[in-house]
Amino acid sequence: MKRKVLVACILTVGSSIASFGQSFTEQDTLRGSITPERAWWDLNYYHLNVEIKPDEKFISGSNTIRYKVLEENKVLQVDLQPPLNIEKVTQDGKTLKVRSNGNAHFVQLEKPQHKGDFNEVVVHYSGHPKEAVRAPWDGGFSWKEDSTGKPFVATSCQGLGASVWWPNKDHMYDEVDSMAISVTVPKNLMDVSNGRLRSIEENADTKTYHWFVANPINNYGVNVNIADYAHFDEVYQGEAGPLTMDYYVLPQNFDKAHKQFLDAKKMMKAFEHWFGPYPFYKDGYKLVEVPYLGMEHQSSVTYGNQYKNGYLGRDLSGSGWGLKFDFIIIHESGHEWFANNITYKDVADMWIHESFTAYSENLFVDYYYGKEAASEYVIGTRKNIKNDKPIIGTYNVNAEGSGDMYYKGANMIHTLRQLADDDEKWRQTLRGLNKEFYHQTVTTAQIENYISAQLGQDLSVFFDQYLRTNQIPFLEYKLDGNSIKYRYTDSVEGFAIPIRAFVDKKPQWLSPTSEWKTEKLEGDLSTFTVDQNFYIKTRRL
Repeated sequence: MKRKVLVACILTVGSSIASFGQSFTEQDTLRGSITPERAWWDLNYYHLNVEIKPDEKFISGSNTIRYKVLEENKVLQVDLQPPLNIEKVTQDGKTLKVRSNGNAHFVQLEKPQHKGDFNEVVVHYSGHPKEAVRAPWDGGFSWKEDSTGKPFVATSCQGLGASVWWPNKDHMYDEVDSMAISVTVPKNLMDVSNGRLRSIEENADTKTYHWFVANPINNYGVNVNIADYAHFDEVYQGEAGPLTMDYYVLPQNFDKAHKQFLDAKKMMKAFEHWFGPYPFYKDGYKLVEVPYLGMEHQSSVTYGNQYKNGYLGRDLSGSGWGLKFDFIIIHESGHEWFANNITYKDVADMWIHESFTAYSENLFVDYYYGKEAASEYVIGTRKNIKNDKPIIGTYNVNAEGSGDMYYKGANMIHTLRQLADDDEKWRQTLRGLNKEFYHQTVTTAQIENYISAQLGQDLSVFFDQYLRTNQIPFLEYKLDGNSIKYRYTDSVEGFAIPIRAFVDKKPQWLSPTSEWKTEKLEGDLSTFTVDQNFYIKTRRL
């Protein structure tokens, strides 16, 4: 079970705020905060039962929400985004009154809600859901066709929220403990969703695919993928035993997939080494072809990288190493550890997902091509960093921070590896994160404190610098004979991370602060360089 922490709302409903040029509304608060109508009940189980009609771009069905009462209350918030409509909400067979405010729907309960009880509501809904504009970034339903004209349909909804296509408690702090997913589709199609397929129900003109997720799952990780799929599989002998790995692709891509998806098994071997056992052995691992680029849906990772290495055939690092692997297979699967196992409580802390997973690409390169190659890869991604605003977003309004959470975040974490100065300690720190916070939702503070404790260093100012400002520290230095004078600028108060430099190719550690320091170094200072593995800038005066 995920640990659930009740966090007080900073904003009152109806308020608006502005931060980093963004303004926020009442709807942002209702979506992004733990409202009183969310706080009193704890998710236990969902049964999402939905029929999807691709020809009409129409869906209908219900979601049974089982919950544990934490405190007595009579109003329960369920989220569902227009143009979808809630038809009715029932508890114990009785239809309840619902007051709606945009995406938030407040169910007026009649049954006494006693602390410790497990109760259920059933939300019936239907409509034409939002169509994805540019999936997965501007998500919803992707209603496409394959090359033979058959429907090719998929969902994606990170950030936008799972309530864009099904009713739920749409906040990341509270993950459901387990979930059934029943999807009815036309008879000539297949649905692939999360977890394990329990049964296929044959109807007159349709089929219903019954899936079950045995592990906690975040809302945006739930998906449906519908096509005339071909299937192949294998079993990986992993750290926690045999792991089923299933692949669902369009029939015309079957041969290409057999070759390209070899990266999945390679990924599993590398990431179990670095991060520990795959977190969802009970639910297996699936890679599913979709009509958009890809997404980290838990145990149902989606793939649309056109069977090319790199990112649609491009190396985002410019180092050459990015063409040694299929970016989408590696990156989106890395999220199984950082996003699906360890999940942010608030989207403002989305860096926990994206920084570690962008860094995982570097570790994949490290595992197969060595440490130097991995360094070239992650350093090469720095050219994509904008430093436009802080990586951490605004809390309680469903607002993520800068897109620099990918490349800047990866380079920040790569710098932490240098500070550890012990690769085995660093590997155990990464594995320890996934063990300590196994199947949990977390805050930035928890991640910061854990890494500081494991490395035996107070890294609070380090994280302030890279997560909460858009400044990159400058090391200013002057060389005079065999002496160096140096200091940090463009840094937060107290920033003082040591750095490794080289003189005559020999490593020497410096300990800069914001104050000038002078020390003598051995060797020919004309050969002085700063180790590029540290994400700082340098300026010789």
